[in-house]
Amino acid sequence: MIMLSIPILGVAPVSGLSLGLVPVLPQSQRKAVILSSLEELSPMGAYRKIITADLEHAGYQVTFVNGSEVTIDFLLTQLNNYSVIIWRTNTFMFSPDGPAYWYVGEMVNAVTQQKYASDFAQGWIIGNAGILGVDLDFFTNHYSPGSLSHVKVILLISSNSAPIGQALINANARSVVICNGDISLQFGTIDDLTGQLVSNLANGNDVYNSVYNTIDPYGNQPRDPLDTVYTPPFWFLGDGTVTIT
Repeated sequence: MIMLSIPILGVAPVSGLSLGLVPVLPQSQRKAVILSSLEELSPMGAYRKIITADLEHAGYQVTFVNGSEVTIDFLLTQLNNYSVIIWRTNTFMFSPDGPAYWYVGEMVNAVTQQKYASDFAQGWIIGNAGILGVDLDFFTNHYSPGSLSHVKVILLISSNSAPIGQALINANARSVVICNGDISLQFGTIDDLTGQLVSNLANGNDVYNSVYNTIDPYGNQPRDPLDTVYTPPFWFLGDGTVTIT
């Protein structure tokens, strides 16, 4: 969890599916989306191109949604149009004992405040340094069972993302990769790890083995016994046998 006060990702892409496969979506090409809610503050840099290329290699049409373009409306109306979702964001709190909020990216504005007045009144949506954020109640109340039934894999790249990961599993997303504990979007470490994870998925590994292959090398590196051991924060909820290829 982080406290922020700020002014605030060869085989050519395929055009169809082989005869033996059941399409996940009605479109001829599978779709993936990368939501980078804090792109202006902590840009993905080259990792955006690397992750996009790996997903395209696996046959996906990739959409990148940047910063303030990630809106409340997008989260509630568009996610089920994608088989693979990567949401890169982070959390904020107003007090140590208060609820955690996840940055959406959309700037505070009167239209959204009016449209979602009930959510604002109940504290499910709130602004911090001009950026809208949503809490766990937002997800549990808006994502009903079946509302994410077309989604195969979601990567929640954010501090302490297990609670909303479970809410998305309850909405029938098949598998959600989560981050345990605090992460930072700065310095590129988490983006590099995300790239390794996506590369594993794009090369045909299932979710379980993709997560394991990303974590395992860090536990086996030679090191001084007095050094702090770094373990990538990833784990998953839902079906670990899911693949995206």
